[in-house]
Amino acid sequence: MSQTETTLFVNRFTHGLIGPETGFFATIQSGSRIRAVTPPGCWGPMITPDFRGGHEVTQPVYIEGAEVGDAVALYIEDVRVLSLAASTGTMRVNDKACEGDAFVAKKCPGCGQPWPKTQIQGIGEEAIRCIHCGAEASPFHFNQGYTVVFDHDHNAAIAVDQRHAEQFAAEAKRFASLPEQSEQYPILLFAAHELTGLPIRVRPCIGNIGTMPAKTIPDSHNAGDFGAFLVDAPHEYGLSAEELDAVRTDAHLDCTDVRPGAVLLCPVKVPGAGVYMGDAHSIMGRGELAVHSIDITADITIRVEVLKGVDLPGPILLPNADDLPRIAKPYTPAERESFAALAKQYDILADTDMGPVQFIGTGKDLNAAVDNAIDRAHQFLGLSRDEVMNRATVTGEVQITRLPGTVQLSLLLPRTLLEDKGLWPLVKTQYTL
Repeated sequence: MSQTETTLFVNRFTHGLIGPETGFFATIQSGSRIRAVTPPGCWGPMITPDFRGGHEVTQPVYIEGAEVGDAVALYIEDVRVLSLAASTGTMRVNDKACEGDAFVAKKCPGCGQPWPKTQIQGIGEEAIRCIHCGAEASPFHFNQGYTVVFDHDHNAAIAVDQRHAEQFAAEAKRFASLPEQSEQYPILLFAAHELTGLPIRVRPCIGNIGTMPAKTIPDSHNAGDFGAFLVDAPHEYGLSAEELDAVRTDAHLDCTDVRPGAVLLCPVKVPGAGVYMGDAHSIMGRGELAVHSIDITADITIRVEVLKGVDLPGPILLPNADDLPRIAKPYTPAERESFAALAKQYDILADTDMGPVQFIGTGKDLNAAVDNAIDRAHQFLGLSRDEVMNRATVTGEVQITRLPGTVQLSLLLPRTLLEDKGLWPLVKTQYTL
């Protein structure tokens, strides 16, 4: 299918997988927009036993002219919360309902059917039942769960009591605002009701957004930390560590700064790039300590631009200026004057014509994620690892993006280097340099 309109609306989802086997929804040109109403990630797909991944993302879009070795820039233009209510919490795995990785290798605890078909009977954590034997079949339950309701303008949320949680559970699809084509069970069904009265701000972000991996894998595992569950796994999506590193694009980055105004640069590992998105959150603190934040149905609009010959080893983020660490912000005119005056005393030049970028790193734990970010900066920039580490220590820093292993490595880099790598026009525009 060819698409020539300015904005393409995507309304199909991939049922927990992402990669070449999921196919493309449509084709658009560089400079076009993609819009989608994305269903909640994480908890809904997690409790739906026939899902083979932990999210429900959009079917990828083919971008004309995007070839392996290029990059695509995703300009995050809008993320609007549509859910009327949402639910989340800390998780407990039902070991009888999976073979190892509960996000992927689901089975019925009763009859042993892999990825069983199920039906809903009532509300609560016992509501999901195998259609073959009737056993309760959700691979996950809450350790502590809570339900929030949003105000009319989606500017605030508050955790509700049992009565209201059960009211929302009885009409879970409506209160979750699920798009028609979504196939997940909304987690509102569980009627979680702890933390009653907790007020929660709203600051939407996108948890899973980027380009198609080179091999079809569970959508929640397109990153080095969650992807580690695939290494030597006995199910059909198992990979070696080397294969995982080769195919992943780290679209599942769960970064609170991937929000309106940010620009996410993504590697192209298949012809056409395969841009997709999902797993939006109404808010998320750095680290996502509970493993899950508040998953929502969201109306998302992005603009896509192909960057020819920009061969990225992993994602690079240009966050909003307000979201940059203070140490990595561009120098102010007053600072530039001070540096120039100091340098003049010693007959050297102060290189203050600089701009910030963030390298996303992922790995099985935080140490591995930091090493991955350093390696990516070293590989892409052509700087030694020592120079990357020195620069990141005094003109940048590492931020925990997601536990167990996703980080943002901020670097303030010379304009000449960014020009050489094809990034200066984007950095200059993003930060008005």
